[in-house]
Amino acid sequence: MRFCKVKKKLGSCMLAIFAGSGLAACVAVGPDYQTPSVDVPSAWSRSDPGANAERTVSAPTDMARWWRELNDPVLEALVADALAANLDLATARAQLREARARRALAGAQLGPSVDVSASASRSQSSEETGGGNSRELYSAGFDAGWEADVFGGLRRGVEAAEADVEASVESLRDTQVSLVAEVVLNYVDLRTAERRLAVTEANIAALEEIRQLAQWRLQAGLVSQLDVAQARTEVESAGAGLPALRTAMVEARNRLAVLLGSAPGALMNRLAATGVIPLAERSAALGIPADMLRRRPDVRAAERRLAAQTARLGEAQSERYPRFNLSGSIGLEAFALSALGNSGASVYSLLASITAPIFDSGRIKANIATQDALLEQALLGYKSAVLTALEDVENALAALADADERRQRLEQAAESARETLQLAEQRYAGGLTDFLTVLDSRRTLLNLENDLASSSGQLSGAQIQLYKALGGGWSPNSQPEDTRNAS
Repeated sequence: MRFCKVKKKLGSCMLAIFAGSGLAACVAVGPDYQTPSVDVPSAWSRSDPGANAERTVSAPTDMARWWRELNDPVLEALVADALAANLDLATARAQLREARARRALAGAQLGPSVDVSASASRSQSSEETGGGNSRELYSAGFDAGWEADVFGGLRRGVEAAEADVEASVESLRDTQVSLVAEVVLNYVDLRTAERRLAVTEANIAALEEIRQLAQWRLQAGLVSQLDVAQARTEVESAGAGLPALRTAMVEARNRLAVLLGSAPGALMNRLAATGVIPLAERSAALGIPADMLRRRPDVRAAERRLAAQTARLGEAQSERYPRFNLSGSIGLEAFALSALGNSGASVYSLLASITAPIFDSGRIKANIATQDALLEQALLGYKSAVLTALEDVENALAALADADERRQRLEQAAESARETLQLAEQRYAGGLTDFLTVLDSRRTLLNLENDLASSSGQLSGAQIQLYKALGGGWSPNSQPEDTRNAS
């Protein structure tokens, strides 16, 4: 019976506290966020690359999984493993969880708090002043408190925390975009080094045949020792490039291993077999610059950070206004534990308070100035992100068109060099030209074939950079946690 009365008083106390929640529907001081307008061109300056249009701008592709356009199962498996185990991506996921926890913490500030407490004490007074009497005191009850967010400071904090979560989501996506591009680029570097190594080894074998031919002609008295020495020099000179190529292959494998969350060297066996340089038959559909900006995670993250800082400025400005608090308690108190259930043991209190700043040595003003400066920085950061994104795409378009043209010219030059070498060898065998002409022709072909292999890697890299610049590598329909399965 007594407990029921306590519950009624507790309910009345809590009702008074919650009734104040109507005050929280008042204004929220500070600026309301609006997405800033930026000047964006209506089209790309290289959107009509002429003869190379079919390669640089073509049919729509799956931007979320653009690496599949390269048609390389080994690469697809590497990307899948990287998305599942990369440490930078795992760190970004942890940062997202932190942001969500902070959002929950900020939201909790809007609601009331209720605590339960119990205590028991024993005291004895002085014999000189209190007769030496001892006393015991027992109490138990509930305490509740709530701040009415009249001027919106707490709500601005929630806005900032929510924008921080959204910025963390975009940062996670940006990390994924960069990770996928780096995995594919390093894979291309590996295959390019393998191709150049194969070209060099084939040319060394051909030079060795030329040296052997010169040796036979020397024995027959048809040439001098000079021809043999020159041939040996060319063999050793070509072989001098092999260590650097092997080192490049090891470095690419080690980098891929680290990107996959493994120790360097972990992929040596997995990537022991050679492969071709992956090239996409078609590249990304450009669209318009505005579409790209809506897709780029780094631009989206910068915009969300700007929104968060706008809310923080309002949060700082709210400190200039009074704060309204309600608190109350209900419980039981008695000198004996057995008396807590008596009719007179119930106690309660209800307190409404207002606190307003009068003098704080300029702390609030300085904080507002700080947040305002941070807001300006966030705005400039957003505008910078937009310009950088536009620059990335324009540079990628130029690099892709130029890489394609360079590769085509090198293919033609290499074909001509093969014909020249064949003629030089035939004339040398017939005694119609000197040995140096053969060596020069072979050296020219070696350099061109090396350049051709490098140009294939550069063309593939340019395709990759365009996909990255366009924000490819994530799906707007997937949750951030789904990046582990994005392959």
